[in-house]
Amino acid sequence: MKTLNRKDNKYTRTIRFFDGMANLGFTRAEADTLRKAQMTLHRWNELECGDGNDHASWSIERDEVTGKPYMVTHPRSGPSRRHRIADREAGAHKRIAAVLATHGTLWSYHQTDPRGCALYVGRVADLIEHGTGKQADLASCYNRGIAVVVG
Repeated sequence: MKTLNRKDNKYTRTIRFFDGMANLGFTRAEADTLRKAQMTLHRWNELECGDGNDHASWSIERDEVTGKPYMVTHPRSGPSRRHRIADREAGAHKRIAAVLATHGTLWSYHQTDPRGCALYVGRVADLIEHGTGKQADLASCYNRGIAVVVG
């Protein structure tokens, strides 16, 4: 993990992020769309893991048959409740796909662990293993791309 020096502040990290995205060929508007989609996915991942308080716990769950998302609440006493919610995850993926549609040599990866960045993008050429010439499994090397987050 990169350590921050004294001169590294949010302004310089923001500039470095947008410069990195420009190096991949993204406009500022496209980079901002991807950044917002990453924030949506990150929050969605947090809610899938769940949260709670002294009275109840809750999380997002998908219906096994329909695939539709529900917010499920499990009170400490009484029956569980669930209500349908908007599928913000699917919407974020659609926005990502729309941006990447014009950038044929790029990939995106949705990393679902809420403790880190939810979206990475990079060049397909960066996935080629040195020596073998074969493309590596994206799930094991997504960090070769750029984390779509301003830290």
